[in-house]
Amino acid sequence: MRFLIKKEKMTTQQNFAEIVDSADRLSIEEQENLIQILQNRLRDRRRAERVRDIQEAQNEFAEGKCYPATPQQLMEEILL
Repeated sequence: MRFLIKKEKMTTQQNFAEIVDSADRLSIEEQENLIQILQNRLRDRRRAERVRDIQEAQNEFAEGKCYPATPQQLMEEILL
């Protein structure tokens, strides 16, 4: 089983290296476009993660698993 994990990691590293090498062969304009595309996708993924976190927090609040607290209350809880 350990061999499969190492082989999968090597494949991922090889794929990443191939991607970087492929990007090097693009023109400067194409590289700039690629960067913009990747930045947009990362921004969208982060936004989706925040939406999921907010929905999860709202569900927990609705289920009574958490409650509103002041910063002072949070600090007291942390320091206990």
